[in-house]
Amino acid sequence: MDDACVSFPLARSRSPLRKPPRDLLPPYHRPSPGRISSPIPSPAPIPSVPLRAVFLDVGNTLLSEVPSRYAVYAAAAVRRGREVSPERMHALMAEAHLSLPHWVDGHFRYTDRWFEAFIARIFGEERGLGFGAQDVSAITLELFDHFESAGTFVPFPGAEGLLAELRAAELVVGVISNWSSRLSRVLEVTGLAGSFDLVLTSALEGVEKPDAALFRRALERAGVGPTEALHAGDDPVLDVQGARAAGLGAVLVDHAGRLGDAEKERVTSLAALAAYILERTR
Repeated sequence: MDDACVSFPLARSRSPLRKPPRDLLPPYHRPSPGRISSPIPSPAPIPSVPLRAVFLDVGNTLLSEVPSRYAVYAAAAVRRGREVSPERMHALMAEAHLSLPHWVDGHFRYTDRWFEAFIARIFGEERGLGFGAQDVSAITLELFDHFESAGTFVPFPGAEGLLAELRAAELVVGVISNWSSRLSRVLEVTGLAGSFDLVLTSALEGVEKPDAALFRRALERAGVGPTEALHAGDDPVLDVQGARAAGLGAVLVDHAGRLGDAEKERVTSLAALAAYILERTR
């Protein structure tokens, strides 16, 4: 779902370049916006220098997921004779995510090896739905293929326009995402890959948001200081608090308008995000 430690300088030569997820689910599959369980710090002051870099979350920020991850997992069971509702699958996935450690056999969360253990925990004989090893293997391959295929993730309205405006403003544009190694493929099939100078995914970096270390790596690779950078994402803790802890500016992307006035620095569309960012490049 959101792989070796690597950033991807894609298609732009000018650049020098959990808290657990709130519903405890992996970002193949990023979780939907939920309630805020802890106060959000006051926004950092707007930098006194113009922005030089913008970092973006992907799931529920740039891309939406169709259908839900729970429905996809449940359908894999139904095709093999187990009647499992998306609601029950949601609970099974949450339990598996909570019970697995960050590292499985030396592989960080959301790597293929971690996901193999995650899927086995849900579908297998020992603690899951009772499928044998052969079925679990087939389900694993099926899910891996699904979550990097065209049509699984759809850009939110305004995504292409946002990225085009950031490129035109000559900003360094990057991704910081709790995702698997398949994120580069997801960006390719959704047509967004060429818009980024660097892509940091937690599976490859061995660290995940809200850890400030992941944001600091992005700053280093972009060649900018924290006051010259802004991060935008849909999660008040992973994105907003995480970025601010590393000294970056941060803005909450609340497509559904569910978070109300909990965060002052908030936009409800990618068009509004573009305007918010461009105002800070002057």
